[in-house]
Amino acid sequence: MLKTLYSQIKQYRRAAVLTPVFTSLEVVMDVLIPYVTAKLIDLGINAGDLRNVYLYGGVMLVMAFLSLLFGIKAGQYSAYASSGFACNLREAMYRNIQTFSFSDIDKYSTSGLVTRMTTDVSNLQNAFQQLLRVSVRAPFRMLFSIFMCFVIDVRMSIIFVVAMVVLSVFLYFLISRVAGLFKQVFERYDQLNGSVQENIAGIRVVKSFVREDYENTKFGWAAEALYKLYVRTEGLMALNHPVMNLVVYGCIIAISWFGAQFVVSDTLTTGEITSLFTYVMSILMSLMMLSMIFVMLTQSAASGQRVAEVIDEEADIHNPDKAITDVPNGDVDFRHVYFAYKAGSGEYAIQNISFQVRSGETIGVIGGTGSGKSSLVNLVSRLYDVSKGAVSVGGHDVRQYDLEVLRNAVSVVLQKNVLFSGTILDNLRWGNSDATLEECQEACRMACADEFIEQMPEGYNTRIEQGGTNVSGGQRQRLCIARALLKRPKVLVLDDSTSACDTATDAAIQRAFREELPEITKIIIAQRISSVRECDRILVLDKGRVSGFDTHENLLRQNAIYREINTLQNEDVGDFDEPKKSRSRFKNTHLKNKKS
Repeated sequence: MLKTLYSQIKQYRRAAVLTPVFTSLEVVMDVLIPYVTAKLIDLGINAGDLRNVYLYGGVMLVMAFLSLLFGIKAGQYSAYASSGFACNLREAMYRNIQTFSFSDIDKYSTSGLVTRMTTDVSNLQNAFQQLLRVSVRAPFRMLFSIFMCFVIDVRMSIIFVVAMVVLSVFLYFLISRVAGLFKQVFERYDQLNGSVQENIAGIRVVKSFVREDYENTKFGWAAEALYKLYVRTEGLMALNHPVMNLVVYGCIIAISWFGAQFVVSDTLTTGEITSLFTYVMSILMSLMMLSMIFVMLTQSAASGQRVAEVIDEEADIHNPDKAITDVPNGDVDFRHVYFAYKAGSGEYAIQNISFQVRSGETIGVIGGTGSGKSSLVNLVSRLYDVSKGAVSVGGHDVRQYDLEVLRNAVSVVLQKNVLFSGTILDNLRWGNSDATLEECQEACRMACADEFIEQMPEGYNTRIEQGGTNVSGGQRQRLCIARALLKRPKVLVLDDSTSACDTATDAAIQRAFREELPEITKIIIAQRISSVRECDRILVLDKGRVSGFDTHENLLRQNAIYREINTLQNEDVGDFDEPKKSRSRFKNTHLKNKKS
């Protein structure tokens, strides 16, 4: 962890080194001022020597000015170094997240990654700034002050040694108890952020079902759990101040008691005891700062571990050593493919699937919920890797391709595709950053998106809000299809990407694909048979296995599952994903109502 975090200081190392240098110089000035004060009192004020008063007074002013100057420079460099360190951490995490496969994202969760990039990095930034200044200032001031105390009077210095032992024991107890609690606190933060993210993303559903009270209650539970844990943690940390105050006042009383006796016996001067009071406060304040640093470092250690995990995480999917940089054609071949979302679990979403698709073919994929349709197509562009078996595109195993080359050749319109804030053109050019306006218009025409774009006040320059919230579901799907077409892929995968479109628009899109994209292999996942019946062949999936793979007509004759889906959809009764018994009851009720 420390090696990973240290490597992110990078160009800010000079500032990170200069901060403790200027802090040390500031401490030296601060520590010498009480010593000069003692000389001013003993040799100037008590001796009635005005020349020494001016001399030592001038020296104190110079020291105070230098201390101020060194402190300002230390503050500037620490702010520069800590802010830059946090910036590098966020960039390193973000860059590595971009390499993550879907399984890596599943491992950390979206809300967990957001917490790590915000709360955890902020904790590390604050800790690093304190580490550069306070962790240098406090021990230096304490050590220099103890040294000066021994120079003034060895007997009185024993008081400080006893105080340090007491505080050290207490700090060890405090840190050992608090460290584990902070780790739990950040896990609660993940849960809280997850609740907020889920609610905001689905706010339309929440309001449609009038579930605001339920969501408030759910958020309240998460916030309450975080609150209780934080109270418990802060309750332990709060012991720091009263114990510190007890030790500080104990030292002051001890110095006052013994110091008064030494002054009366002429073994200690008034100036020296005044300096000792200053030094004891300096020592104990340094100890207090150190205790706060230890607590803060304990807290930031949990954050550092979480940040380093993301930076060091090696993506499950990466480029091979000698990657193929050209996809010859759109042939797709599945050979005895097994796939599980959780490696080693044995719970396969896809089991022993084998089929071949020739370049330029249009293949439909249909099946009930949980049959493995989306899992299947995610393997083609290597968004996930197979657990067993092999998937080939263009005659080569997808694991042999350069990832960028493969994903440019296999264009996927996912089930939950999103649009980003910016104009329609900006979003379309995600498919091809160099696409001309004419090319964008042509892609939109094939995706049947041109008709509604031209009706917008600013046409292709109309601004899309974040997530595409100012366009309908069907419009968003058509824009995503057009974006995928601009990649000029060898294989086009549509994962239920016309589900929000009406039947006429869906048919128009399919017709455009058949007539204008004959050379592209098209894999179309759909719930409606009308979306796939014109495909060259249709793959029927059932519980992660191939139930049938043939033309529409042949499947109607030979495949019971496909025939049942077709019958139910033609009768417009229920949903073929429902259990058979439920469908039968629904069907009987429908017929009774029809008779009545």
